Amino acid sequence: MKYISFIFFIQFLFPGEPKLSSINFAEGYTKPVYICQPPGDNDRLFVLEQKGVIKIIKNGKKVRKPYADLRNRIHNPIKPGDERGLLGIAFHPDFQSNGFVFLNYTDEDDHTIVSRFSVSDNPDKLNTDTEKVLIKLKQPFSNHNGGHMVFGPDGYLYISLGDGGKWGDPYDNAQNLETLFGSILRIDVDNGDTYAIPENNPFVDVENAKGEIWLYGLRNVWRFSFDRENGDVYLGDVGQDMWEEINFISAKKAGGQNFGWRVMEANHCYNPPEDCEQTGILPIYEYPNDANYMKVLTGMDEPNVDGCSVTGGYVYRGENIPGLQGTYFFADYCSGNIWTFKEVDGKAIEFKNRTEEISLGGGEFTNYISSFGEDNNGELYIVDYNGIIFKLTASE
Repeated sequence: MKYISFIFFIQFLFPGEPKLSSINFAEGYTKPVYICQPPGDNDRLFVLEQKGVIKIIKNGKKVRKPYADLRNRIHNPIKPGDERGLLGIAFHPDFQSNGFVFLNYTDEDDHTIVSRFSVSDNPDKLNTDTEKVLIKLKQPFSNHNGGHMVFGPDGYLYISLGDGGKWGDPYDNAQNLETLFGSILRIDVDNGDTYAIPENNPFVDVENAKGEIWLYGLRNVWRFSFDRENGDVYLGDVGQDMWEEINFISAKKAGGQNFGWRVMEANHCYNPPEDCEQTGILPIYEYPNDANYMKVLTGMDEPNVDGCSVTGGYVYRGENIPGLQGTYFFADYCSGNIWTFKEVDGKAIEFKNRTEEISLGGGEFTNYISSFGEDNNGELYIVDYNGIIFKLTASE
């Protein structure tokens, strides 16, 4: 009896890590690729559908009419695996006062478009006639569009651009500072006719370099995020055919880093295949690209694999799952695997596969985890490309 009491006492002093689960938060979407919440608005969440429609979840219920329908100006991703369409959204930090919404999409002529829109008199309706194009960039190929956008802690807009596509970055764009491809951009949308380049961007004074570039040497960062507590940056960079990677850069050092592509794929030489110059920033975590992408696209099951396309996530800073604060979540689009780790001194520790654990709440993922989302309270959501939004919860 004394032994049992001692065990309970120890568990009280040193509680185990909380168990995770998930709930079906909303469903019925067509190829959803992202979910987010505007600053200062805790009632609404916005869901992006790749075809060009934005929908609202208000107080946990779906709003029937769309927030925006932009299908008349956006490439319609009909074929499986098409990476074009409506890819990113970011609400201005002062959205409650200025009503500015920024969208990243691919038009019918294969341009990457970054535009600013304004909300209409109806807060649940975007005025699509107010479009002001900030960036228009012709894509050389149909894949690797990047597409994510985030306002950083400094108020600047950060934009991911892939290397331009095809296979192996044939134009070596990611190592070329004279092109925007293969990089994270950092722009000031509050100055200039369209935007201004911040004076402290790392390549402003480099001859012929694009001043918008903040980070480079990236293949196709589909999703990236800032840790809302300290400003650290996590980037999920989709690999070529061998390795998927999560890149990390401390807020104290961020700006100007080269993450190595196409010289390297994660920690490994790519071009050249041996004896490459390893001058770039190495990933904080890598895993093998071992799933067959074509099988995934046709719905064939790929059991016991890590995956083939990393989906970057967020550091958990919510309060509903005590004990997991500071834990980074990410996933793989192809396998449906969900993993976590904590960053300490630039290294990933306490790595864990959470896939089965999270699925206990009824979340039966069907391989296609297209994105994570974060609300204003730091709670996290998982977007299933087959049409369901899940919310992470503590297991009862």
